Amino acid sequence: MGKFENGVSTLDDFKVSSKTDQFQGHDYYAVDDLLTDEHKIARDAVRAWVKQSVSPIIEDCANRSLCPTHLFKELGEIGAYGPSIPAKYGGGGMDDIAYGIIMQELERGDSGIRSMASVQGSLVMYPIYRFASEEQKMKWLPKLGSGELIGCFGLTEPDHGSNPAGMVTNIKDDGDCYILNGAKMWITNSPVADIAVVWAKDEEGKIRGMVVESDSKGFSAPEIHGKWSLRASVTGELVFEDVRVPKENVFPEIKGLKGPLSCLTKARYGISWGAIGAAMDCYDSALRYSQERVQFGKPIGAFQLTQKKLAEMITEITKAQLLCWRLGSLMNNGKATPAQVSMAKRNNVNMALEIAREARQIHGGMGITNEYPIMRHMMNLETVLTYEGTHDIHLLITGMDVTGFNAFK
Repeated sequence: MGKFENGVSTLDDFKVSSKTDQFQGHDYYAVDDLLTDEHKIARDAVRAWVKQSVSPIIEDCANRSLCPTHLFKELGEIGAYGPSIPAKYGGGGMDDIAYGIIMQELERGDSGIRSMASVQGSLVMYPIYRFASEEQKMKWLPKLGSGELIGCFGLTEPDHGSNPAGMVTNIKDDGDCYILNGAKMWITNSPVADIAVVWAKDEEGKIRGMVVESDSKGFSAPEIHGKWSLRASVTGELVFEDVRVPKENVFPEIKGLKGPLSCLTKARYGISWGAIGAAMDCYDSALRYSQERVQFGKPIGAFQLTQKKLAEMITEITKAQLLCWRLGSLMNNGKATPAQVSMAKRNNVNMALEIAREARQIHGGMGITNEYPIMRHMMNLETVLTYEGTHDIHLLITGMDVTGFNAFK
């Protein structure tokens, strides 16, 4: 598969138009007119890859709770890792709207596939790019960008999710190393990761970031089984038992929660776009089904209540598209705030989940089968609703931003 400059894959091998009949009707307000040629090339390339590499296998993978790990390398080949990180460091060198659109197309395929890429790009590559030394950047970023290395992000702990400041994972100075002890929970990619970006408290109680290599003695990453959601994504723990972390693996300057929270802001931004992709796929399936399914002598799409559902779906998708485009413009200019990102993440994920539920009704009994993607998206979105900041926490972030009062205390 070829690459454009800046890491965007070409469409030479695919011959898939953005206006194929499968995807007509999503751009109700001509948002395409707001996109550059580079945005459209990135979107179409990823859309084509999803159609070729993800769609044929994703239902079987979800059924069997099997992560298609062979796609990690392909995601690197199509430039899905760190699209907005400079090409010098293995990224795509594109802007934040292109990054968002890529996440949208990946999640149109499956939330788990998007999680593979957004964790690698926003939670592993991004903190290394932002906070690491030049030597650290050159050591890890190009290999992460190509998919040669897989990374994960360790912040959430078994007893500290929405309150990361309460973390107990810690490091103690031991000469040329730090001794790391503790555990992290609900970590995407951890069982297959080569490195982990880990946040831990030092002896002064300051939160520090570091890269921990998975072959370190005392490092383990047991997989979490029994998930009914994100079944095509591999999730695990991180357990550290006297792990020796070389001091050259610790980010030199950043201290405190500002570091990990800035990474989450980047990832949440990608989620706000990704959720639109899941909503689009559910809407597309429901629209086609409504045109084909005949009851009482006519397609069910001809009935008022079905049209109400579909009209509300495309209205909410359109609102989310415009919200993300504006947010992306602010991100490109360095003006987006974490609170604005929280609003988009909360709104768009909830929107996608409601669309999945309405789409399931339009499909009737067939909607619960894996002949259609609806239930898979719905189950995935139940996780997306609460990870990287729960639905309620993001509501309180907006509330604090508009009132000036901190309801967390």
